[in-house]
Amino acid sequence: MTDTAFDVIVIGSGPGGYVTAIRAAQLGFKTAIVEKSHLGGICLNWGCIPTKALLRSAEIYHYMQNAGAYGLKADNVSFDPAAVVKRSRGVSKRLADGVGFLMKKNKVSVIWGQAALTAPGAIAVTASKTEAPKGALGAGRYQAKHIILATGARPRVLPGLEPDGKLVWTYFEAMVPPAMPKSLLVVGSGAIGIEFASFYRTMGAEVTVVEVLPQILPVEDAEIAAFARKQLEKQGIKIHTGAKVTKLDKAADSVTATIDDGKGATQTLTVDRVISAVGVVGNIENLGLETLGVKTERGVVVTDGFGRTNVPGLYAIGDVAGPPMLAHKAEHEGVICIEAIKGLDPHPMDKLKIPGCTYCSPQIASVGLTEAAAKAQNREIRVGKFPFAGNGKAIALGEDQGLVKVIFDKKTGQLLGAHMVGAEVTELIQGYVVAMTLETTEEELMHTVFPHPTLSEMMKEAVLDAYGRVLNM
Repeated sequence: MTDTAFDVIVIGSGPGGYVTAIRAAQLGFKTAIVEKSHLGGICLNWGCIPTKALLRSAEIYHYMQNAGAYGLKADNVSFDPAAVVKRSRGVSKRLADGVGFLMKKNKVSVIWGQAALTAPGAIAVTASKTEAPKGALGAGRYQAKHIILATGARPRVLPGLEPDGKLVWTYFEAMVPPAMPKSLLVVGSGAIGIEFASFYRTMGAEVTVVEVLPQILPVEDAEIAAFARKQLEKQGIKIHTGAKVTKLDKAADSVTATIDDGKGATQTLTVDRVISAVGVVGNIENLGLETLGVKTERGVVVTDGFGRTNVPGLYAIGDVAGPPMLAHKAEHEGVICIEAIKGLDPHPMDKLKIPGCTYCSPQIASVGLTEAAAKAQNREIRVGKFPFAGNGKAIALGEDQGLVKVIFDKKTGQLLGAHMVGAEVTELIQGYVVAMTLETTEEELMHTVFPHPTLSEMMKEAVLDAYGRVLNM
């Protein structure tokens, strides 16, 4: 095998791509990974990780502003926007550099440039505009028995809301503001939009959110979304649902938006900046998919539960293979894909058991069916709920606003879904994910011992509530 021939080539080095490459190398495949911009992809460089660093700064700033509630004094609290951004970028760089280390450790060859399919088992790589890491292979033609697309996604652009990098931002610009805007319009209320709305509001900006659908956080359980909306509005975020931005008029350093409320009335709003957070689309362009006749649908590559496309030897994972467009889904999908290639007979991807998390304040986390989705399947269900206000640890933390909700099949006791809003729920949700994955019943959950005092006790109490046995409410 020559230096340009491999067993496996992964195109894209985001969480799905680099994890797949590592697992391929562990399984004995001669492996290469192609990247055109930054090792670690969007998640490590411009998405999941740096946003959490920003939100952590906002969280600490909030606690310092409210130190009196904890018997502490912190006068004249302020922040340095440049330092906040610098810390976020430093966190990102540290983890992205770690991906380079992992590639070397696992003997994965890095190919630097833009890859395109040219024939079955073959790609052409053209030079990238970004500087290649030391030791990376460059432009040229490469072959592999198995090629895995992990090219990720990019911000969706709507007509009339085109980002310009100055007044109208995507998450790229929102992550590195040269100065904190005093007022902000966020178009879209999915995880990205709500996280940025939460961050900028905590840092002092006047924030308005416009969502075209009837509820914010459209993929979440309606009750949880309503609870989150109430808390966000208490913080001063203005929210318009069932509405849309129909026009943007730009001035030198501001934007005036025309908002249709969906009921025949319009209003205008002038803000310093606009964030377009209307979702993402898969990166399927310029990959040579048409050369091989790769099947796509609604802007993503069509795959089965093992990442296989309609073209033998070609696979797709992560955002480019469709929703849910989450880093942890991409990682798991990649491992399933490469283990299936190896013949290890893994379980196919089960998208129902993929948790979703939104890291605003309060946090939101969920897995499985919403109450509405369960009812739409004509299931008889039991619903249990437990409020943070009934939990000792939550009260001690000063975080008594939240809700845990679980949904069970009434006949079988199967846990169908779990939904949470409140402090640290993004860390708690995994308990329910494990329970669903192991097909745990309600009886097993009710007889599991949870430590006291912890927030996790609410998880058991919600289960008990579904069966009329709640103890602390």
